[in-house]
Amino acid sequence: MWNLKNLFQKHAHEIQRVLQKSGHGADEAEDLTQDVFLRILGAEAPQQADNPRAYLHRTAKNLAVDRYRREKIAAIDAISEERYLELADDAPGPETIVSDRQQLALLQQKLAALPPQMRRAFELYRLQDLTIAEVARELGLSVTRTWTLIRQAYVQLRSALDDDNEQ
Repeated sequence: MWNLKNLFQKHAHEIQRVLQKSGHGADEAEDLTQDVFLRILGAEAPQQADNPRAYLHRTAKNLAVDRYRREKIAAIDAISEERYLELADDAPGPETIVSDRQQLALLQQKLAALPPQMRRAFELYRLQDLTIAEVARELGLSVTRTWTLIRQAYVQLRSALDDDNEQ
């Protein structure tokens, strides 16, 4: 059984130097060195290897190759802070926020104006996530009648939004 603490103290600096000499930056070599020991910590088979130093170096080389392949596939380009600040923001702008709030207020108004049974069926189905059969049971209606009420509510609410967008 390997003593991981002793192995780290004895070989970590050496592995990091080898990785740096093979073209990895200091930070990357340090990360890869830590990954080597994490790999050993999570594996059982290498504990049986005769030469821990050779195993550590082979693991380091394999991890370095894996990182190189991963970077080759998904190359990451560093950009300046100025360029970063020019990138588009995914957050909605003030116009979108105002428009969405107006549409929400309109929908709330139109929902309140629906006939009570239709509104209740729609709310149970859409807002409380009940199935149509559960809504039908709750309202004491047939499944077909319940679906008709929900569909009519959708049509009226969609129509209200379409009319608002045309203006």
